[in-house]
Amino acid sequence: MQDAQVTITGYVGTDVEFRPGNGNDRAMFRLGSTSRFRDRDGEWRDRETVWMTVKAWRTLAQNIAASVQRGEPVIVTGRMQAEKWADDGGQHYRDVLVATTVAHDLNRGTTAFRRNERPAGKPVFAAAAPVAATPAGEHPRDGEHADRHGGMPEPAPA
Repeated sequence: MQDAQVTITGYVGTDVEFRPGNGNDRAMFRLGSTSRFRDRDGEWRDRETVWMTVKAWRTLAQNIAASVQRGEPVIVTGRMQAEKWADDGGQHYRDVLVATTVAHDLNRGTTAFRRNERPAGKPVFAAAAPVAATPAGEHPRDGEHADRHGGMPEPAPA
């Protein structure tokens, strides 16, 4: 099964609703996106605003709850999912953007990044094998060592 990733820019239209849950934390908010175009006279015009629900889980949900507020411009990447439910009013449907990434839109302002704290004893990047020293001027072959970026071998010199 293939999931198509979509990226949508817009403004957070509601307060972030955060629900903690035993490793399954969830954050949810409404995102409004209004595209613009130039009419025949060269004037900018707004199209109708498209509203959608954005949901995120676990660590991303925690970070959204701590970082995102109503009215802020954001960029959201994720996959579209249809939700269906029934109640006394009948059947209901809504499209939800299940977020894999949420960020402030830096075209519209600035922000400051603060890395998540990691539990004690867990390395930020885990290398597959210990890194051996390489004599000056020599380059190891691919796979003989891991760099500081998560165990990927460094590219060979050109």
